[in-house]
Amino acid sequence: MSPANAQLKIPDGAPVEEEIIQRAKRSYERLPILEVILERFALAVGPALKHYIGAICEARIDNIEYMPVGEALEGTPSPALISVVDTLDWDGAFALVVDPSLLISTLEITFGGRTSGRSKWTPRSFTAIEKKIGSDITRLMLDELTETFEKLAVVDFTVSHVETNAQAMVLAPPNTGCVKVRLHVTMDDRDGYFYLVMPFNALSTIRSLLVQPFHGGSLGGDKSWRKNMTDAIVETDVLVSANLHEARVSLQDVLNWTPGKVLDLGISTDQEVTLTCSGHEMYRAQSGKKRNGRLALKITDQLKDEEEMTNVLPD
Repeated sequence: MSPANAQLKIPDGAPVEEEIIQRAKRSYERLPILEVILERFALAVGPALKHYIGAICEARIDNIEYMPVGEALEGTPSPALISVVDTLDWDGAFALVVDPSLLISTLEITFGGRTSGRSKWTPRSFTAIEKKIGSDITRLMLDELTETFEKLAVVDFTVSHVETNAQAMVLAPPNTGCVKVRLHVTMDDRDGYFYLVMPFNALSTIRSLLVQPFHGGSLGGDKSWRKNMTDAIVETDVLVSANLHEARVSLQDVLNWTPGKVLDLGISTDQEVTLTCSGHEMYRAQSGKKRNGRLALKITDQLKDEEEMTNVLPD
């Protein structure tokens, strides 16, 4: 995987100043967290395709490049099934490109063509079956990408429309920077590629999260650790105190108390009880008795908002 910029096309004999200017124009800020997300997305694609195709599948990132959108689209295969993907939480769209090699390999394995030689792709229009398989693959990949991104931010990817000619489509202004990712998928003895082209303007709403350095560890939390922690917490005993009433009494009055003195605390028959845990007021409750004569409390009001409570239990 190489996040380097694409090769600059500078005429031979051009002055050094021109080369410096061109390199400055093509210098894009890397997005370390995005690269981590894409690596984990690639790991998830293999098992997902295996479930769909019924063959051992693996996916890995061949290359990550930072370049203008125009060059990124020019470098993608054409024709191809290009899904323009939108999400309400972002400021623009990105493209998921299914290469014909991946499409044909999927078709041959799905429809029992493993014993025959691999078909050679010749540029032509896609059939209805090929478009349906391509749509299924795209939806499967977007589901995995959604789940991977949800460790960082909640997203909902939807396909706006499908193109077949990358050079003729408009994803963003040609000079807009983007991240172009090529993923290599192997399926038994066949393989193929798909691409992601993500313009920077589409990522602007979460850019502050993506530019942060990644120091290792778990991104967005480890679900297995969260489950273990939850299992331990739900078995923990906590002390809940029922506070019937509190009254302020001056020190002078307390010093005047004598044995047998009756203290009026101002408690009414319908006095509400306050339930506290670790010094925090949690609920209001009404007191009463059960049929067996034991004292009982009925919760009537929640004093802590859900956002204020520690989210340790699963939804």
